[in-house]
Amino acid sequence: MTHVLLKGLTLCYEGQHTPALEAADLDIEDGKLTALLGPSGCGKTTTMKLIAGLLKPTAGDIWFDGRSVLPISAEKRKTAMVFQKHLLFPYMTVGENVAFGLKMRGIDSRLRARMATEMLDMVKLPGMEDRKPNQLSGGQQQRVALARALVIQPDVLLLDEPLSALDAHLRDEMRDLILSIQRRLGITTVLVTHDQEEAVVLADRIAVMFDGRICQYDEPAVFYDRPSSIQIARFFGARNLLSAHISDGVAETRIGRFAVQRGIVQSGRGTLTIRPEAMVIGNSGANGISARVTARIYLGTQVRVRFEVDGESLEGLFPPDVMPQVEEGKSVDLMLPPKSIWVMPGEA
Repeated sequence: MTHVLLKGLTLCYEGQHTPALEAADLDIEDGKLTALLGPSGCGKTTTMKLIAGLLKPTAGDIWFDGRSVLPISAEKRKTAMVFQKHLLFPYMTVGENVAFGLKMRGIDSRLRARMATEMLDMVKLPGMEDRKPNQLSGGQQQRVALARALVIQPDVLLLDEPLSALDAHLRDEMRDLILSIQRRLGITTVLVTHDQEEAVVLADRIAVMFDGRICQYDEPAVFYDRPSSIQIARFFGARNLLSAHISDGVAETRIGRFAVQRGIVQSGRGTLTIRPEAMVIGNSGANGISARVTARIYLGTQVRVRFEVDGESLEGLFPPDVMPQVEEGKSVDLMLPPKSIWVMPGEA
């Protein structure tokens, strides 16, 4: 297991005015899976390539277990990378593909064959050693790529959007496999993804990135419950954002006054948010409002309901049994529990 620390990591490409990565600080615990999450072009893959040694930073440093790895070349840095495209050698068998890294390290042929077989068993591809990559499905080929990365026993495993090219059901299978193997081996892992659900399911901690900066680094649940900015709240699907003035635990908004218990902003201007699933129908009194139903969408296990309150739109997620209460055009009592409201800086 390896502890990875990034300190002030910056990369500026020649001829570009804006850094691809700027002053990134990241403490990746040994044996944990950390996700770098954000939209395309935010610096996720750049960060991963810097960790792997494929790029040289303009400033800052990278430590593995308290030792700078900047002087260490990529091939000696003891990292392994799995890409979005599996990049298998088509003229080699599956077993030869998996054992390729061992061959480059001078491992005896019988030992590397045994290690490749053991790794194929781990990724649930037993008996596939003699097949060629074109005889495998896309999901199986990605498993071979994962086995090839793991067989060299890297200090740090780097996964660069390894699931994005797979169909939905294969993506779920591969996600479960990555999670089980990572937990079993306890290998420090960094995952690059633009998919919030993927990051939340797999990662112990998530670093959300925008415009070359790490904007928030926390456990997955924090991003839903306590986002640090409006941008992050929206990225994680926040639908209910209300500009407010906060004073003495009360938020004054266009649609009413609400008691609030939690937030970054304690007084002055801010934006309150509440997750759709935290709203309550049929309650009035404190933090209660009257709302008109503008749409309802049956989702099987839930009902998504859109409301209009004094020109503002709100959205809630409820159990299916509320269907009779939320007919379109109907007015309902809606309650925003104080403990579920979070207040952030900025105005929506």
